[in-house]
Amino acid sequence: MTTLPPGLDRRLTPARPDLAAASLRGIVQASEFVEGRPMRVLESVAALRRHPAPDAPLDTEALHGETVTVYEMTDEGWAWGQIDRDGYVGWLPSGALIAGVRQPTHRVSVLRTFLYPGPSIKLPPVMALSLGSTVTVLREDGRFAITDQGAIVAGHLVPVGRHETDFVAVAERFVGVPYLWGGKTSLGLDCSGLAQLSLAAAGVAAPRDSDMQEACVGTSLPVGEAMQDLRRGDLLFWKGHVGIMQDRDRLLHANGHHMLVVSEPVAEACERIQAKDGGPVTSVRRLG
Repeated sequence: MTTLPPGLDRRLTPARPDLAAASLRGIVQASEFVEGRPMRVLESVAALRRHPAPDAPLDTEALHGETVTVYEMTDEGWAWGQIDRDGYVGWLPSGALIAGVRQPTHRVSVLRTFLYPGPSIKLPPVMALSLGSTVTVLREDGRFAITDQGAIVAGHLVPVGRHETDFVAVAERFVGVPYLWGGKTSLGLDCSGLAQLSLAAAGVAAPRDSDMQEACVGTSLPVGEAMQDLRRGDLLFWKGHVGIMQDRDRLLHANGHHMLVVSEPVAEACERIQAKDGGPVTSVRRLG
């Protein structure tokens, strides 16, 4: 494992003892420095793992259309790179990526939609795309948007520059979705993945993990005072966990207790989390 200089996060730094990004020359030690190769996710989702093995821990996922800067491609079918959107570094299956990038024009605005080989709902779908996936629309054909990969119901897309006005409403669409450590899709996601996806739909960039989000998203409020006056959209943080307030009394979060995205009284969640050694709320952050 690479020993990084103070201030550099392993999760966000493309550096190993044998290989590192050329931009890190003089900052980290490595046997070789290379320029990255721009690629994008061609499959519905690409798992980013800590090691180049299918049973390695899942750290996060890159959605269809996301771009990745790749620093190494192995003969065993793995790509070591960095997701451009949030900077996360790890190993992805190289078969899920394609060289080059396309400027996305639209993103998926519904929980999940199908990509068809042509403009007909009677055709067998090529894949399903989750909320937040991005595509490049080339033209329209009736009710369909035609991309370089196939056809999507146009009503399930919005231009990339159009943002939701209420990120909590986006998060509420995921109620009932299974909890998946490292997940970031409507088939399964974790607490910070839910927060990141929902905020992104509202045009708010957020880092991937809850400790990163706690450090920079919104404005930190005094915990004691804020817990007496919680508002819709407030983010509550515990050690290793984040939840979204729906109103002053109810918390929305993906959690390992229910193994689902649930809405529950915040008082009950706080009591349970503390009883299971998760500790008290460490911070409350409010978006402007």
